Amino acid sequence: MPNDQTNAFEAMQARLRVASQLYGLDDALFKVFMAPSRSMIVSLPVLMDNGHWEVFTGYRVQHNIARGPAKGGIRYDLNVSLDEVKALAAWMTWKCAVVDVPFGGGKGGIVCDPSRLSLGEKERLTRRYIAEIMDILGPDRDVPAPDMGTDAQTMAWVLDTYSMHVRRTENAVVTGKPLGLGGSLGRNEATGRGILITAREAMQRLGKPLAGATVAVQGFGNVGSQAARLLHEAGARVVAVSDLQGAIKNDRGLDIHALLKHVAETRTVAGFKGAEPMDPAALLTHAVDILVPAASENQITETNAAQVRAKVIVEGANGPTTPEADPILLENGVLVVPDILANVGGVTVSYFEWVQNRQGFYWREREVNERLVDYMTHAFQATFATTDKYKTNPRIGAYILALDRVAQAMRYRGFYA
Repeated sequence: MPNDQTNAFEAMQARLRVASQLYGLDDALFKVFMAPSRSMIVSLPVLMDNGHWEVFTGYRVQHNIARGPAKGGIRYDLNVSLDEVKALAAWMTWKCAVVDVPFGGGKGGIVCDPSRLSLGEKERLTRRYIAEIMDILGPDRDVPAPDMGTDAQTMAWVLDTYSMHVRRTENAVVTGKPLGLGGSLGRNEATGRGILITAREAMQRLGKPLAGATVAVQGFGNVGSQAARLLHEAGARVVAVSDLQGAIKNDRGLDIHALLKHVAETRTVAGFKGAEPMDPAALLTHAVDILVPAASENQITETNAAQVRAKVIVEGANGPTTPEADPILLENGVLVVPDILANVGGVTVSYFEWVQNRQGFYWREREVNERLVDYMTHAFQATFATTDKYKTNPRIGAYILALDRVAQAMRYRGFYA
């Protein structure tokens, strides 16, 4: 799959620079936003099942906390780097501001291959990591969540480790938890549902219905698979999907429920009987109405952007489009719903979970989903109103909206000397 090795943090800075100039951000705040407020690097010695010790490297970055506690996931992956975590933390600042929830941006990660860790090794690694970053965590300071390579069980270990240190059960220190530990209904599909909501809004902006629209989804993990299912159930026709093992298509429409069952049994979309194989790279340029890149960064680049035939791109992944590809897509009339708007469903329902934990009062799933529609619809409308006001593209419009909200908070608070 495409990946031109564009540095994620530099890509964020490039978009921020353009948005700051259009918005007229003062120089002091621009310099503050260009760098994280705190970066922590920790060494994590872990006793492995074979009796040997391994030392892993972990990161936790807080980009900006002017609007509230840092918020962002913890990812376990061999490609985790400080620059990647810095970029993801900054994106969380802008996402939280775009959807207008009272959090700042944070992110964490450990350089490891979670597929090669036993359950016990993963637990020991998680607990050591949390013990090392305890000083900057807390429901009013920094609230982690799941990300690539981590899940609800990982978050349960986070909760328990933190709670043991502070000598009380603190459910609100982490989100994405199991329901039995204060997790929220609707959290598992929240990012996918957010993609559905923004895809529907984008099609309405073009004067077209979502029902009957053709869709290609790159990436069939939690985000991509949930988005595909929800779009399918809303009447869209999902005709192509891919994962790390391959890609498949059926121009008449894939049976998404049957595909989900196939993936549960085989752990890949490859070999699904209701489709034919296709080149994974070709999925990005397949003739569809809506393209959902939900895999990884740097997928749509200056190399392939001109061949993209989708009318709408809804960015389910973080940073799937490089800065060099943006003007090409704009010139070709492709409406891009940027990542800092399209995939904020997860952090929005994480906010709902945090609120429920703080109140000790839990909502029905219908209430969660209705509130998510409300928050994301308002975010979409505010983003495109800003886009129109500044006569720019939706990505820069979203950045300007976020900049304005964070800058206002910074100006009110001032700088503590």
